Amino acid sequence: MSKRHSAKHKLDRRMGENIWGRPKSPVNKREYGPGQHGQRRKGKMSDFGLQLRAKQKLKGYYGDVTEKQFKKAYEEASRMKGDTSQNLIGLLEQRLDMIVYRAKFAPTIWAARQLVSHGHVRVNGVKCNIASRRCYVGDEISLGNKAQEMALVLEAQSLAERDIPDYVAPDGNAKVTFTRVPTLDEVPYPVKMEPNLVVEFYSR
Repeated sequence: MSKRHSAKHKLDRRMGENIWGRPKSPVNKREYGPGQHGQRRKGKMSDFGLQLRAKQKLKGYYGDVTEKQFKKAYEEASRMKGDTSQNLIGLLEQRLDMIVYRAKFAPTIWAARQLVSHGHVRVNGVKCNIASRRCYVGDEISLGNKAQEMALVLEAQSLAERDIPDYVAPDGNAKVTFTRVPTLDEVPYPVKMEPNLVVEFYSR
């Protein structure tokens, strides 16, 4: 499991965007970058800089997955048939922690990862504590009885800032079914993601 080594909102400030669409993001008040020179006009970024930024943004959105895991996902996406950038998004959305987050079982991707690692999530009725586990079409993801009463879960389910996407079909408050692998335009990102630049970054 990847550990968060810095405050999650630092990524928002660095990118100048509200990556997760949260109301508490500091970007809502200060759109400029961090530090004493944050308000200065930025110079034109190189192609490499744009590609690196796109990679850091996408990797950060998925809870700062490790570079090893992220590159492995890219390599698998490049071996699959079809568009590599679409395949990469599909693989990232198939992660168990991401489906838990999409299902509104947790308010943040980090909370979703913690919920999984503490053994509160079941895949097809079997307890699973591996956040990076890949789920497949038709898999049922549910919460254990104890988790259903947790304040964290109840808070997440009441959040109005995001909806459950079409490819995660709810069955009551504690169970969802992963119905299909989504394409880029189906994923409800609060900001624009550019997986094509990520592909360019790794294929240099």
